[in-house]
Amino acid sequence: MVKYGFNFLWMFVWHGDKPEPVNERELDFLAETGFNFVRIPADYRFWTRDFDYFHPDEDVFRYIDSYLKACSERGIHMCLNLHRAPGYCINRNELERDNLWTDKVAQDAFVFIWELFARRYKGVPCSQLSFDLVNEPANIGQYGLTRENHADLVRRTVKAIRAIDPDREIVIDGLGGGNIAMPELAGLDVIHSGRGYQPMALSHYKAEWCGWLGDIPEPVYPGLNWSGRVWNKEALREYYMPWLEVQQMGARVHIGEFGCYNKTPNDVALRWFEDLLSLYKEFRWGYALWNFKGAFGIVEHGRPGTVYEDYKGFKVDRRLLDLLLANRVDQE
Repeated sequence: MVKYGFNFLWMFVWHGDKPEPVNERELDFLAETGFNFVRIPADYRFWTRDFDYFHPDEDVFRYIDSYLKACSERGIHMCLNLHRAPGYCINRNELERDNLWTDKVAQDAFVFIWELFARRYKGVPCSQLSFDLVNEPANIGQYGLTRENHADLVRRTVKAIRAIDPDREIVIDGLGGGNIAMPELAGLDVIHSGRGYQPMALSHYKAEWCGWLGDIPEPVYPGLNWSGRVWNKEALREYYMPWLEVQQMGARVHIGEFGCYNKTPNDVALRWFEDLLSLYKEFRWGYALWNFKGAFGIVEHGRPGTVYEDYKGFKVDRRLLDLLLANRVDQE
């Protein structure tokens, strides 16, 4: 079954507090609208203090239990992801003491966490739960990451999980922030998770955390000239060719995150979404929008020019919702 849904940020970043409780109204919206997938990006610091990786506060896992229960009751698959893992996070990596790609203690801790989850959720059907190992690994050469040490860590972790729970569905994100396909891991029998943020001069226009984009003009689409390409549907197709090649090698592909920040005019965003989603439908790829409610979502995202509709108790960008619904493949 192809999986379509959203990222929910209930355990996204630890600020010294507890995770957010499950929002059942939002999950009801998904179930009633035919979405069947929720990705939960998690920060390991919710259950770990002062880098004491091997003595977690397992009471915190009860929040994950509650997310899983609420999703399963509605026929929604939950994908548990380490957004911040011991030794690595794409956001504020400098907060980490260790290095996931080069330090044994971080790698051992990473495997230890996934072994804990494998034991805790052994017996939960794969139709209900998958493990997404680490969010958006770094660029090749960044923080010491190479294709080889990344692949070694993935293989080790997959082997450890399957020694406990042989049938667990496992997801691996592309390198370079989710953008670079991994043919070297095409035979591992895992789902390869890509991203839908290109061109970033459109999807992340004026995003405060993307100062490296520089002072760029308000985006247009189609026809945005950025990063050596003039972006239109065919440029998007070209961008995804390495992922199609991995799919042709027998791997499954899913888009774990995509979306557009709320500074891009909504008419521009919708033209881009239309092309992007039509390609996902053509490729038979599922997807998870980042996020449900918020600056990248379908509810009250705040992009200029949006007309909202009161729908199932939320102020929804109905044109975007209709695009999401129209570009799903028929479920077998």
